[in-house]
Amino acid sequence: MLAKFSILLRVVLLAGVACSLNGQILFGPKRATPKPVAPKPAAPKTMRKASELISRQEPVKINQALLKQITPDTVHVVVSLPKQRAYLMMGDQIVIDSPISSGKRGHSTPTGHFSVMEKDPDHRSSIYGDFVDSSGRVVRAGISAKIDSAPSGTHYVGAPMRWFMRLTGEGVGMHVGILPGYPASHGCIRMSPDGAKLFYDNVKVGTPADVGDY
Repeated sequence: MLAKFSILLRVVLLAGVACSLNGQILFGPKRATPKPVAPKPAAPKTMRKASELISRQEPVKINQALLKQITPDTVHVVVSLPKQRAYLMMGDQIVIDSPISSGKRGHSTPTGHFSVMEKDPDHRSSIYGDFVDSSGRVVRAGISAKIDSAPSGTHYVGAPMRWFMRLTGEGVGMHVGILPGYPASHGCIRMSPDGAKLFYDNVKVGTPADVGDY
């Protein structure tokens, strides 16, 4: 009886082993459940330089052959607000093509037919500038003399408007300024230093200037 029981136990054990082997053959060995992998942190974005955010404009273009022919008596100025360009013209020919920045919303550049009323190579604004102390330190920058009060011990210094060419009695003119690629001034027509100097040198008091949607 004991011998039969021993034989039966061996048969059961062998059957279990056989089932296990068959399962591995048919379905393969059991695979471990993969652990979730934490996502890699996104690489920090490189900040763009301020200069890259400013719209680039085509630089000053000069027709050298025409430049040699003109005089202040033979030229006129055309300012295109949509194109943000100023042109020094001889008849219908463009002598100098310069980028500009005209008046922003709320300070639009006046349009119409004007003429150069004044030329001043080192002009300063009578409205916009800074409050400066006795040592020359800027206490408040970018103020309007019309609405801002000077802090005690300071005085007003107008913003520089190099190579200024006045077009209106209210002070709107053409001069050196920052060109971000869109209208950004308080009404004046900003130009690059080289563009403003070229216009300044080739116009006179009385030179016609048309400003508008050209």
